[in-house]
Amino acid sequence: MSFDLSIIVNALPRMLGGIGITFQLLFLSAILGLIVATGLMLMRISGKWYLNYPAQAYIYIFRGTPILVQMFIIYYGFPQLDFIRDSFLWPIFRDPFGCVVVALTLNSGAYASEVLRGGVLGVDQGIKEAGEALGLSARQRFVYLVSPIAIRLSLPAYGNEFISLLKSTALASTVTLMDMTGIARTIVAQTYAPYEVFISLAIVYMILTFIIQKSIGAIEYRISGYTRK
Repeated sequence: MSFDLSIIVNALPRMLGGIGITFQLLFLSAILGLIVATGLMLMRISGKWYLNYPAQAYIYIFRGTPILVQMFIIYYGFPQLDFIRDSFLWPIFRDPFGCVVVALTLNSGAYASEVLRGGVLGVDQGIKEAGEALGLSARQRFVYLVSPIAIRLSLPAYGNEFISLLKSTALASTVTLMDMTGIARTIVAQTYAPYEVFISLAIVYMILTFIIQKSIGAIEYRISGYTRK
């Protein structure tokens, strides 16, 4: 099997033309996913069954089914529903970009909520008791004592989730979005050289993953400075 290096050289700049779409999907879905995750986490730790059970069901559904299936249901199924077509949600679901963002947000929120909950549960009970002894309310203890520590504890696991979200954005090409993977598929159709094209695409994702890993590590190192004293 011949290997044409010139195809990689020519394909890389073209694929990088879709990196803007990839980044838009990644950061928008990550931000919205964190909002969803925070709400789910608060429901899970509320101690109220009528909040906990729906949150558990949501998490089970979105963690128990493939993200590609979820994306197809949202992209192909939701626009067929009359109440969506007649509502303010229609501008979101009639556009592939909006459908992908919704799918990635809902999926990421399910995973990130368990990461956040693990961070909260990992906070030492003695810290909570100390806050109570100081006369802090439950809300004040959570905001000023529990949350900062939980964020530090959750950061490594959330970094892995963020990288998984980056790789999930590649599925956007299945619903016609021209992100990096979508452009790569177009190049393959033109050159009939999937080996070279997808290797170059893999290199791009590996570089992005490396940058994210180092960035998360730097943030973790910075906010954990007091542990090194």
